[in-house]
Amino acid sequence: MHIFHNTNYNFLRWRWHAVAVSWIVILAGIAMIATRGIPKGIEFAGGTAVIAEFDQQPSIDAVRTALNRYFPGGGENAIVQAYGDPAKKQVMVRVPTVGAEKGAALSSQAAAVESALKQGGLGNFRIAGTEIVGPAVGQELTQKGLSAFFLSLAGILIYIAWRFEFSFALGAVIATLHDILVTLAFLSFFRYDITLNVIAALLTVTGYSTNDTIVIFDRVRENMRLRRRDALNAVINTSINQTLGRTVITAGTALLSAIALFLFGGEVLHGLAFTMIVGVVTGTYSSVFVAAAIVTFWRRKDTRPQVVPAEGVTTTPTPRRSRQRKARAS
Repeated sequence: MHIFHNTNYNFLRWRWHAVAVSWIVILAGIAMIATRGIPKGIEFAGGTAVIAEFDQQPSIDAVRTALNRYFPGGGENAIVQAYGDPAKKQVMVRVPTVGAEKGAALSSQAAAVESALKQGGLGNFRIAGTEIVGPAVGQELTQKGLSAFFLSLAGILIYIAWRFEFSFALGAVIATLHDILVTLAFLSFFRYDITLNVIAALLTVTGYSTNDTIVIFDRVRENMRLRRRDALNAVINTSINQTLGRTVITAGTALLSAIALFLFGGEVLHGLAFTMIVGVVTGTYSSVFVAAAIVTFWRRKDTRPQVVPAEGVTTTPTPRRSRQRKARAS
């Protein structure tokens, strides 16, 4: 299926503008995380989450007031939010500490939350679910999540350096880091918790972005062999244009799936779907602009002729025999 025919957009013309925009988003995200932090899910922060389903939907402020009054030690640090389908009238209460990590004491916080809700006069309710994670387990999950991410980056670097060249591997890894940092920035802007689902989505984004970048790099390598006398920038631009239809179709279908998951997947999958939406967009963007910019910067001393054709004009190298015939004719 072809949706573009003989396109010749000069993508590299805007590579530094794109890099500047990326830096603005990343620095804004770093500032947001440094000042407000990034919320962690119960898997990483440790704590107790209780999901209560009410006959009549209580206000969030009423639930928080009941916790502040009747929860042992006060509920100032508890997080209260609507949960799941609004028709089910569910509220999630998350308490960041769990006390002892063994025996019956592990469920004491959940019982204390249930007792506070009953004493708060919020009406009839039942406990629809409880999740308890100790701080040691949360720390272990954090370490494993970070290890999985950095090992995947190392694997990408080694594979592409072996399959292509080091400059291509460097561009792919920096583009992947760019995607993760931009996605984390948007997660901090919209205050989504970092959960196991979000980590899974981040690793999926890593693979998606790398695959998209490799497709473009493979075409670059092929064109470098066929168009030896063309400037590197012209070769990269041509390669991006040749794979543009495939990039748009792949990104479009993945994006539509992520949007459907966000709209209809329920509260539990919102973080995963949002991460996928941002990751697909920034992964496509970085494959076209960031990865190519890194390659051109690293190979700026390339011995190819540095004459880039005017925008909208494609040059084809003149065969040697044709040049010799023209010289004899003159």
